[in-house]
Amino acid sequence: MPDEVTGETSGEKKPDTFAFGARTADEPWEPWNPSAETVVPVRGKHRVAKQRGGGLARSSTVLGVGVIAAVGAGGMASAQTGKPPVSISIPDLPNVGSLISDDEAPEGSSTALTAAGLTEADAEEGNADAGEALRSRIMLQAELQQDQVDRDAQAAAEAAAAKKAAALAAKEQDAAKAKAAAAKAKKEEEAKAKAEAARLAELAKQFTLPTSSYTITSTFGQSGSLWSSGQHTGLDFAAPTGTPIKAIHSGTITEAGWSGSYGYRTVLTLDDGTELWYAHQSSIGVSVGQKVSTGEVIGRVGATGNVTGAHLHLEVHTAGGTGIDPMAWLRGNGLNP
Repeated sequence: MPDEVTGETSGEKKPDTFAFGARTADEPWEPWNPSAETVVPVRGKHRVAKQRGGGLARSSTVLGVGVIAAVGAGGMASAQTGKPPVSISIPDLPNVGSLISDDEAPEGSSTALTAAGLTEADAEEGNADAGEALRSRIMLQAELQQDQVDRDAQAAAEAAAAKKAAALAAKEQDAAKAKAAAAKAKKEEEAKAKAEAARLAELAKQFTLPTSSYTITSTFGQSGSLWSSGQHTGLDFAAPTGTPIKAIHSGTITEAGWSGSYGYRTVLTLDDGTELWYAHQSSIGVSVGQKVSTGEVIGRVGATGNVTGAHLHLEVHTAGGTGIDPMAWLRGNGLNP
């Protein structure tokens, strides 16, 4: 039967039990001094306990420092969770060594936590601290990016300068081409004018003015009541009566005699069919069908027909019979009345 006070079964004696050990009934009470061998670790709690290898199990603080050192060394902390690693960026990591001094280095570890994650390249560069190595890499990357920006800006400036220079060169080239074209056109025009002058000079040897010692008094197309048509149809050379009249060019006499208001008139037909009318003569010195040459005298200035004074009235008609300006025709053949 269990005892109503102690709950023990009668006739039986069980040893006393404690939370952390057991003693027999006949053992005396002794003070309990816990030690690393007698303390049972509590699961789920990070306590400092001596491990089999002689080292210490690192607490949450020490593990945290290890994570920071790992981040400083590689820029990434990961756990075996089955999830992809998450990148952790630390712009300026403080000196991890300030958290744990060399005197507090874990037992059994020959490497300082601040050197965790250092690569051989970092060590060769003189970096003994993971945070400083990370900072150095960040600064180096920033410098490289800035160098790239500077190179891009310089390339853009050089491209703009080259484009501007090309545009200026093209403009200068166009101006040079325009200047050369203008010079060429001017040269061609001068050559053309020179050739025309030579042609007219040669024609002037074949053509001559119809009289001398004259004054131009009326021109072609001039309006007035003196002419029955209302306009003057020729070019008037005022000269004294009896002044010789000459053949302007070689040709054949096709008319010679009286012609009403024209008075005594002679018609000289050139080889191209052009007709030259000499009117108001005082006398005629040639006959129809006669061949004459340039400068040969064919009559004399007079005042016969419808006139107000002695003069030679010269008209020029094309092969088709149309009257044209004698002044223009004479100038076209090298003559300048």
